[in-house]
Formats: sequence, structure tokens, C-alpha cells
Amino acid sequence: MILLREIITAMEGVAPLSLQESYDNSGLQVGDHEMKVTGILVTLDVSEEVLSEAEKLGFNLVVSHHPVIFGELKSITGKNATERIVRMAIQKEIAIYSGHTNFDAISGGVNTAMANRLGLVDQEILEPADGQLKKLVVFVPHDYLEQVRQAMFDAGAGHIGAYDSCSFKLEGKGTFRGSEGSNPFVGEPGKLHHEPETRLETVVPVPLVSKVVRALTRAHPYEEVAYDIYPLENIDPRNGMGMVGNLQNPMDEEVFLGFVKDRFGTGVIRHTALRGKAVRKVALCGGSGSFLIRRAVASGADVFVTGDVKYHQFFDADGRIVIMDIGHFESEQFTRELFYDLLMKNFPKFAIRLSETDTNPIKYF
Repeated sequence: MILLREIITAMEGVAPLSLQESYDNSGLQVGDHEMKVTGILVTLDVSEEVLSEAEKLGFNLVVSHHPVIFGELKSITGKNATERIVRMAIQKEIAIYSGHTNFDAISGGVNTAMANRLGLVDQEILEPADGQLKKLVVFVPHDYLEQVRQAMFDAGAGHIGAYDSCSFKLEGKGTFRGSEGSNPFVGEPGKLHHEPETRLETVVPVPLVSKVVRALTRAHPYEEVAYDIYPLENIDPRNGMGMVGNLQNPMDEEVFLGFVKDRFGTGVIRHTALRGKAVRKVALCGGSGSFLIRRAVASGADVFVTGDVKYHQFFDADGRIVIMDIGHFESEQFTRELFYDLLMKNFPKFAIRLSETDTNPIKYF
């Protein structure tokens, strides 16, 4: 038996909700955290047809990339598609969980799936996130340093770029005096105590701060653990929007257009003027990625592959890059496989299927 909260924990352990954009509504859309899950249907979008597909399979959970509920839901009368989907999900007792921009913002997420589809190497986040790191400082008696440090590392602290187990230590002497009702690890209640201690510093991603603090307090011998948490302005190279990487073998621009069309199965590619240069470096962003055009140019990419580019935004190429709009659905379609693989890794013997319903609202003539 698997509870819905276990599945949510697995999803958000990879892409915490704190990484989603302010306008987004990722997370549980419909359902009860404690409900027993009978099967999972994975889709890009939720529609009435998708819910019917889940019902026929005997599944009571749909996991989607795009949320059903974006704005405020004031009624559930069935006057529009969102209300009909929510009403049907409630009536059929089918839960809906969505992982949207939080999965856009991680290495190994939506944009990694795109980059892998193109066979890009040397992949890097195109626009790394800021405000996603904290400095954690804790004071530890010398003999317990390694125990506490390892507990913090095991909980996810100490990652800087391609390096892990990163920390700094400085030895000194701490003082404290416990009240008469205290039970100090060293010293006596009511008496000032001087203890040789190590100041241990490391970095922690914002979503993992609580987990790391719990780990260090469990491993620390003191009754009351002294620690400090500081905000950092450093960027986090493991999280952010878009992706940039290199083709293993450069391609002619027209050949690359055909390659992209084939790899993503798109009906049409809208693009700016070709520059007559080989394509070596590729920037990309799943979904609506036009906000990253200038970042793609600054990265030195030859092309920028995304969706939902508006007319005037194509002018931003300005002969410095080739913008290729392959469509929103087409750029994000492999998110389904991403979710499927993640769920199968955590629940290998559970009933999980990819939806066979075509949810792309755009057709090509």
C-alpha cells in the first residue's frame, strides 16, 4: 500500500515547491495526502479524457506537468474546462498532483530532458538561481566534529558546484552556563563553563535547511545546540532556468533544424534568419522561454530552442543567434518520461503508466 503523501515526498524531494515561480501553483491540486493510491497515470496536461483514462485503468492519481488550477478558483459549476476537470476529479475520487516550474528549475529536470534529447554535452544551467543558498554555522565540541559534519553532509549540505563535502572549520573556545533545571553535556548547572569547540561552516540549499538542522541536532551532543543561518547572494549552479550545452559534432543550421524537428516531432518550427554558421552551442528552455533570449545570446549559443515566442521577441535575435520556436507542448513533452522514471525509481513494483491521451491543444495544417 502506498499513500499519496509518500509519492508527494518523492516528487518534492527532487524538486521542492520552494523552487517554483511566484505565479505558479505546483503541488497537490485535488486529493487527500493520506489517501491510498491504486495506480498513477502520468501526463503533460490534465483533461477530462485523461481522467477517464485513469478511471478505466482503476488508477486514482494523475501526475501532470501543468497544473489544473493556476488562478483563483471561485466556483466549481462546470462553466469552463478547469471547473469541469476539478469537479470530475472530485466525483471520481481521482487525485491530481502537478510538478511545474519547480521541475523546470532543477538540473536533471525538464530542460535536461530537452538537452538529452538533442544529445548535448557539457550541460550547464542557462540562468542559475540566486537566493537559494544559506550559510549554516554550528559550534561543536572537538570530539564530535566529524560525527556532526557527516550528518550534515548526508542530509544534503556542503555542495558547491561539482564539489561535495565542502566545509570550513575554526577552533576556539565557547562559554555557557546552564540554569538549575538544565542537563548539560559538560559542565555543571549554574556554573560558567569554557569548552574547546570548533566553528563548522557549510552551505545548504534553502529547501534542505530544516532537514540539515534536524540532522545536526540529532548528531550533536549538546542539550541546546548553538547554530546560525545566514542568507547568501551566491548563485546555485545546480538550480535555475534553461540549459546550455554543446553538440558532439557541429551541424549546418538547416541540418540542425531538421534534426530538431525529428527529435521533437514538431509540426512546424518558427525561426529567425539563419546566419550561415555551424551550430555548435545550443541554449534551450522548455515551455515559454523567451525571457531567456538575452541570456542565451550572452552565453555564446548559436541557437536558442524554446516555445511561445511572440512576434516582437524574434527581433531580439538581431543576427546574434537563431531563435527556434518548436512549440510549448513539443518542448516539454518528455517531462512525462522524466516523471515516469522518477516514480518507477522510488516505487518500482507499483502500477505506473504514461497517458496515451494527446493533450496538445494545437494542431497543424
